[in-house]
Amino acid sequence: MIKINPDCPFIPDIPERRGMNSEELNAAVAYAEKAGGSGCIIRHGRMVMSWGDQKQKYDLYSTTKSIGVTALGLAIDDGKVKLSDRMVDHLPNGGIPPEENAATGWLDEITLFHLATHTAGFEKTRGWCALQFRPGTGWLYSDGGANWLADCLTKVYGMDLLTLMTERVFQPLGITVGHERSGSEDLWWGFNRLDRGPLLDGINRRPMGAGIFANVEAMARIGYLYLRSGNYAGRQIVSPDFVSLVGKPAAGISELPVRGDNSHRFEKASQHYGLLWWNNGDGAITDVPKDAYWSWGLKESLIVVVPSLDLVVARAGEKGWQSDDWGSIYEVLSPFLAPICRSCR
Repeated sequence: MIKINPDCPFIPDIPERRGMNSEELNAAVAYAEKAGGSGCIIRHGRMVMSWGDQKQKYDLYSTTKSIGVTALGLAIDDGKVKLSDRMVDHLPNGGIPPEENAATGWLDEITLFHLATHTAGFEKTRGWCALQFRPGTGWLYSDGGANWLADCLTKVYGMDLLTLMTERVFQPLGITVGHERSGSEDLWWGFNRLDRGPLLDGINRRPMGAGIFANVEAMARIGYLYLRSGNYAGRQIVSPDFVSLVGKPAAGISELPVRGDNSHRFEKASQHYGLLWWNNGDGAITDVPKDAYWSWGLKESLIVVVPSLDLVVARAGEKGWQSDDWGSIYEVLSPFLAPICRSCR
């Protein structure tokens, strides 16, 4: 007799048996397939719909932020850091280069919370990024800020973040990790070679702004971990307290102005951003519950978690639903997310 793990998200089932309407789901998938790619929809622990190659790895771009921030959760749970910690307490030279950042007098004010919410003031670029404003006075989407967070965590643990995440997160989730982008494994995380150099004090340096390649099965497993409040198949991997912070608008940033040259592409972003995850806490997307939250990268790599509907959605591809001048244009997501959520009874 085959034993079926009720927490396994990959056993297929008919949508109606999981309380979902197939017509609505088909509409969502039809929209998704306009840009090709792969995806899957999981409800009540069963895969009710999938499309594309489930094993093909895609460049996830900024979904790396949402996966990588799990390492911050581990560090908080392990008592190694607090969100209120200053960046320079863990990384004395954090924010330099460029040297001009030191002259601002702001580096000592930057906290891990600022780095995890795009409120540190760093510009968008992935590499050595200039400070544009005083920490906590604005919101500016920054790959560089996320990379400084990764460097802090690398120093805190004194180890490669890929090693940490593989041992503590990926392996327990059943995600295979490769050492080459072209390998058959589920996930690959590149070095920060192009942005800041591949090593930090002799330790492999991983970017958190972007850099993870993965298939949608791996993405769905990560989403399922968050759906179950950090628990996977009975094992508590990251605390429910951390997960609850990730999935809702971050405290104290909703009134901050969105700054930067491309601020028009991130309209109202400060009102629906958590800890390196987007959310619908302000109800910006009609027919999607306010407790929904998601990773979001260029070309629409998405890990969507909707606790009130017991729902996880993963999607990735080589093309997206908007131009390469990417931004948090919620209208782009609505034709995909709204029918999926409406389908749930």
